[in-house]
Parts: sequence; C-alpha cells; structure tokens
Amino acid sequence: MAGATMATATVAAASPLRGRVTGRPHRVRPRCATASSATETPAAPGVRLSAECVIVGAGISGLCTAQALATRYGVSDLLVTEARDRPGGNITTVERPDEGYLWEEGPNSFQPSDPVLTMAQGREESVEEFVRRNLGAEVFERLIEPFCSGVYAGDPSKLSMKAAFGKVWRLEEIGGSIIGGTIKAIQDKGKNPKPPRDPRLPAPKGQTVASFRKGLAMLPNAIASRLGSKVKLSWKLTSITKADNQGYVLGYETPEGLVSVQAKSVIMTIPSYVASDILRPLSIDAADALSKFYYPPVAAVTVSYPKEAIRKECLIDGELQGFGQLHPRSQGVETLGTIYSSSLFPNRAPAGRVLLLNYIGGSTNTGIVSKTESDLVGAVDRDLRKMLINPRAADPLALGVRVWPQAIPQFLIGHLDRLAAAKSALGQGGYDGLFLGGNYVAGVALGRCIEGAYESASQVSDFLTKYAYK
Repeated sequence: MAGATMATATVAAASPLRGRVTGRPHRVRPRCATASSATETPAAPGVRLSAECVIVGAGISGLCTAQALATRYGVSDLLVTEARDRPGGNITTVERPDEGYLWEEGPNSFQPSDPVLTMAQGREESVEEFVRRNLGAEVFERLIEPFCSGVYAGDPSKLSMKAAFGKVWRLEEIGGSIIGGTIKAIQDKGKNPKPPRDPRLPAPKGQTVASFRKGLAMLPNAIASRLGSKVKLSWKLTSITKADNQGYVLGYETPEGLVSVQAKSVIMTIPSYVASDILRPLSIDAADALSKFYYPPVAAVTVSYPKEAIRKECLIDGELQGFGQLHPRSQGVETLGTIYSSSLFPNRAPAGRVLLLNYIGGSTNTGIVSKTESDLVGAVDRDLRKMLINPRAADPLALGVRVWPQAIPQFLIGHLDRLAAAKSALGQGGYDGLFLGGNYVAGVALGRCIEGAYESASQVSDFLTKYAYK
C-alpha cells in the first residue's frame, strides 16, 4: 500500500508507549499548516451519484478500507467521504521547516506489521483485576497503571481486559495462566507456521516503532492521492436512508451544494457518537448502543528545550535516548506520558534542541477542556521539571497545543457487548450491507485500525458478491 511512501519508513527502538489519539480537535495553534495532499473533483449542485461502496470517513481506517477494496478485491466503484478538509482523520503532522521542527499532534508512531507495511466466561474482568490477580499489586501500580494512562488515557479499573488487551487475555484462556498460555502459543506457532511473507516488504528487527520521514500524515496522504477523485473532502453526511431497490441513499452537504449518493454498501468508519446521530432514524437500538462508548479528552502538548536543559542523570553518553516515559498517578503529576520525539526519529528538531510530545488529560483528568493553552503548557513544564528537565532551565518553546475533547474510545467493561448490540440491531433491522468500522471496532492502535480495515474490506467484498447474485 502506497509503496513509494512505505520505502521512507524510519524505525526506532522498542517501547510499549505509543501515541494514540482520536476525536475532533478543540483548540489548535494557527501558526503552522497541516500537511494535506488529496484532491477531489467538484460535484454539481443537486447531483446524484452511485457507487458499489461508500466509506464514510477518510481517517486511516476508511482510507485503508478503500485501498484494500480497490487493490485486493477489485472494487473500484467506491467513494470515500470526509467532513473535514483533509484526509487522515486524527493523524496530524505539523511542520515548521524554516526552524527545523516536525511533530505529531495525534498518533505518534506505529508498530510495523505486515498489514501496516502492506498498508472469560462469567463476569467481565477489568485490566486492574486481571493484572493484580496474575501479577500482583506492585506490577499493576508501577507498570500497568501508568501504561494504561499513558497509552489509552484510561482508567484500568474500568478498561476491559478482553477488549483492550485481547492477546494477553487469551493467553490465560488457552494455557491456564499468562506463562502457560505463552508456552502453548509458542508451541502452536511451531506447529502452524505463518505463510511466507512478501519478500518486498521491509523486515523490521524485533519489537520496533516506526514513522515516516515527513511524519505519519504521509501514509493517508499517499493513499488519498492514489485514490484521487474517489476521495471527497468537506462532504458532511447528513442522512442515510434505505433505498427502494436495495442499498442506501446518503445525503451530503458539500461546498458545491447538496449531493446524494446511492450505494449498494456502506462502511461507517466515523466515531461512534457521530455514527449514532446519523443512524438514529434507521435504528434507535443501534444508535443507543453506539452512543454509550466513552471518549475522554486528551491534549497533545509539544515543547522544545535546549539539550543542556535535560538533567545529566537522564542522559546516556550525553544524549537523551529511548522512547519516552509513562507517569504513574501516584507521583503527583498531570501529564500521562512524554515521548522523546527527537530521540525516536531523525530531523524532528534542530541541532542542540530536544523535542518532547506530552499527553495530558484522560478519563481521570477531564478538566483539561476548560484550561487555556498556557495552562496546559505550564502543567506539562512543571511535571517535566520534576523528573527530566533541570528546575532552573529556561522556559520551553511551546510549538503546539491541540485539545481533543473526545479522544480515545475507552474499551470499558461491556464494550464488546455494546458493539455486538449495535451490529445486531442493524442486522435485525434488515440493514444488510451497512457495516461499522474504525478504532472503536478494531482497536485504538494505528496497526489495529489497518488490520480492521482489511477485515471490513473482506466483509464488504463478500456482501457485494452475494448481492450480485440476488
């Protein structure tokens, strides 16, 4: 997928911390332009279009679904519609080329995998309960709690272990314990080796994180550019109705006026709360289930310090090394985690400067939405001076502050049941060919969004094949 772009991937050392932020931005510094590359063909006012499939949302889930449909399943009669004026959803790469800075204000990186490089019975258990039961209180308090806060911006006492960390949860299921399950998984892997991978794909070493030379926005921009006029920007979906002759009619407000599109199939990759409003006239039960997913606020605060501002004890061979740090709530800090952006990837900051991406907010600190930009920078700076920055250092250069009022969907206890209820309501209502996708369905990590896109594309392809024989 987007082969020319993929060749520019930059790989860094491993760490469990990955920036994952979704939702619609609340406050943005206007000083920097956001990268965008897709173009679209204007539609005439009142025009009626048709397509085999309409993908609602041009975030990474929607774009990768379209890419998979076009390249893997031969579905070329499709449209991707996006309410914003750029592709990529919450992937937000910002650059100040004249000053040598490039940073992310949404997701920060991804773990390379072939999909990316190709493009308990009984009561449900929380993450906290699972970890305390299997690994003890100290492991939870010192490792897992800051990990959940920094990565999910969530409360581990409410996060569903099965929904949020399904791979680890399944280890206990198959082996009776985490260790037993790990041993069995290794044994099973030896008995059932994976098919040979495409030799054209890069071969990352170990558990790595990656980005692109000009930031994550290169991937959605490359896909959108390849899809060309099939990507419609600034198209706001206002309605969806069942067509008389099967399929659906979607109504849009566009810069050129009202447009309607008749489609055999539809994939909604927009946030669940947006999908809830759109689908309510079709299915109250599906809309109610979708409205119950929780998205706490998160702010991405990007700051830069001179290298000499870093505490000496935090340097290795005179350099700030590693991925970043996660902050336990017990340490009395607001910041969820800090990513060493200039250490992870080259050309993110000018010589002699360090670039730090900080996440603040989450389900236990929702008050950030009422704070000013300077308040958030001040909170991050105070926290950094407690552990990383010399207390006597000069004030940081604040590059960007972006508040996402509804950021990461929380995979809380009952998440899978709510998702199943929404899908069931659509099925029982006779809305075949109407699919749900996106991060609240597949998972919040960028890699899981892409894997979920392949799964959605497969479902649509199967449906269209059956549709053709009706």
